[in-house]
Amino acid sequence: MTKTHIIAPLALALSLATSHPAIAQGQMRSAPKAVPLPHSVPDAVDKPYPGGTIALDIDASDTVHAAYRVTETIPVANGTKDLILELPQWIPGNHSPNGTMSELVDVQFFANGKPLKWWRDPVEVFAFHLELPAGTAQVVAKFINTSPLQPNEGRVTVTPDMLNLQWDRMSLYPAGYYVRQIKFKPTVKFPAGWGVATALDGKEQSGDTVTWAPVEYDTLVDSPVMAGVNFKRFDLGKNVAMDVVADRPENLDVKPEHIGAYKALVDEAFLTYGAHHFDHYDILLALSNKLGGIGLEHHRSSENSMQPKALTDWKDLDWARNVIPHEISHSWDGKFRRPAKLWTPDYRQPMQDNLLWVYEGQNQFWGLILAARSGVQSKENVLGQFASYAGMFTYEPGREWRSVEDTTHDPIIANRRPKPFATLDRNEDYYTEGALVWLEADQIIREGTGGKKGLDDFAKVFFGIKNGDWGEVPYEFEDVVKALDTVYHYDWASFLHTRLQTPGQPVPLNGIEKGGYKLVWKDTPNSYDKGRIDAAKGAVSLSYSLGVGISKDGTVTSTVWGSPAFKAGLVTGAKILGINGRSYDGDDMKDAVTAAKGTTTPITLVVERAGRVQTISIDYHDGLRYPWLEKTAKGEAGLDLLLAPRRPGAK
Repeated sequence: MTKTHIIAPLALALSLATSHPAIAQGQMRSAPKAVPLPHSVPDAVDKPYPGGTIALDIDASDTVHAAYRVTETIPVANGTKDLILELPQWIPGNHSPNGTMSELVDVQFFANGKPLKWWRDPVEVFAFHLELPAGTAQVVAKFINTSPLQPNEGRVTVTPDMLNLQWDRMSLYPAGYYVRQIKFKPTVKFPAGWGVATALDGKEQSGDTVTWAPVEYDTLVDSPVMAGVNFKRFDLGKNVAMDVVADRPENLDVKPEHIGAYKALVDEAFLTYGAHHFDHYDILLALSNKLGGIGLEHHRSSENSMQPKALTDWKDLDWARNVIPHEISHSWDGKFRRPAKLWTPDYRQPMQDNLLWVYEGQNQFWGLILAARSGVQSKENVLGQFASYAGMFTYEPGREWRSVEDTTHDPIIANRRPKPFATLDRNEDYYTEGALVWLEADQIIREGTGGKKGLDDFAKVFFGIKNGDWGEVPYEFEDVVKALDTVYHYDWASFLHTRLQTPGQPVPLNGIEKGGYKLVWKDTPNSYDKGRIDAAKGAVSLSYSLGVGISKDGTVTSTVWGSPAFKAGLVTGAKILGINGRSYDGDDMKDAVTAAKGTTTPITLVVERAGRVQTISIDYHDGLRYPWLEKTAKGEAGLDLLLAPRRPGAK
């Protein structure tokens, strides 16, 4: 450090202390001025990266330590003096800045075989600055991506039997260019004997090392890899395949008729949208309870995970199979057609989530519809999911102050962290309430056209354009309104503004009721909720009655704001030790709620919280309550028609 560097801060401090005194009651108060925020990372421009193709070599064979060892060779144009390399921060489909810089360790840069000095940008901390010596033709970056070993460290992407490689976690790209203007040549070494699947083209394999053809960086990031020792590929037709890795080989023994349901899913998607926007598509699926769960859309593939026996215990796990219908639908809704402010030229520019009620909300709707039409899920379970969504909103006071559209910002605000009172705060309700609003839109169109049209017609108008184009076509609010009006003339702008952009709306039941059903309450869970509750292994769901969720050991995991449990002081983290004079048991808890029905006797609990034990009484007497949809119409109603298959000859 030079003498100038030592003196300057001292001089500045003295200046601030003496030049701007604030006098109050004889006291001196220094008043500093803000240091200007530097902006040293350039905005992206739409021109080719001049250095040429970047070589990305990854050793993914260390499954013991879950460490991906990366060597990246970045050619630079003649005369380049400064290079800025960035790790992706805003990842498409994540809706928030959740790049994994914390997993990047042992970062080193070299030119001409010698180490380079580097520094991290103090404002944009996902960017590395390098000064290059004269004559530098290429920079070699070496680093390790330390994938989490435990869920509390982040999403686990490597187990002894499989891995899920996401290129954005382990590649740096030159700042200042549209990512579609930067080319990479990817190569990966996998564990011996593993099957490998990705949507990338030009695959060549030598031993356990696989390489693919040079590809634009946006396509690379959009083409993750699933690999595993237990691997099987199923051809679903229409250039769509399902590539499955599993914890155990027997989980791959799927009956032909169940693969047939996924073939039907592909057929139904093509019929619904009337076009396709990929040359080939890979459903990447992990049947695992060891790999971190995922459901993430891509243009020519999707990352999915389900319970290990989801394809073999077909009936019992019916409730758990919606992820693939949802994610494949995103190829049309979210990837090809994308909100204009959610499309960005690089992975540095922030994304704006306002229209996620189309991107995710309508896609949630189509995921359910396509699941029922194809048989990937039963109609009973899909109706159960709609019932669960509607039932949830009957006890959510947060709807009074927060609109559905405002919840589109929740991925950024909350980043899916647990909340003490989610019913007052709201979560990412643009998925589920969005689906119910789009159900209402479908039924409005059906009613107005005498059953001749529905939201399928909107799907063809809006998503079914430019057949074979797998670029991106952005849209704004007005484009959605115009397409709806093309199908059926209606005041769609007011409809969408009221339902989605205005808080304090009634529970969104119109679509269900127009569709010939109604929300009712029973003392047993519908098939969808029952599956979720059973999967929680001993947990008790009393959200619709006492207003509380309880883990197997009696710990409160959620409390509904304003519910009987809330009023009694039963909150998240408290542990129920006893019920009406007996030690805690989940079945006894449900029995106590049932026994109190129609009486005046409160439910008495012994509760421990923060080191204190107390007895509390809950004044609740309406018994167990779970949401169901009950048919009100005679014959085939609008919702029945919506869920019916479109394939010729299907029943």
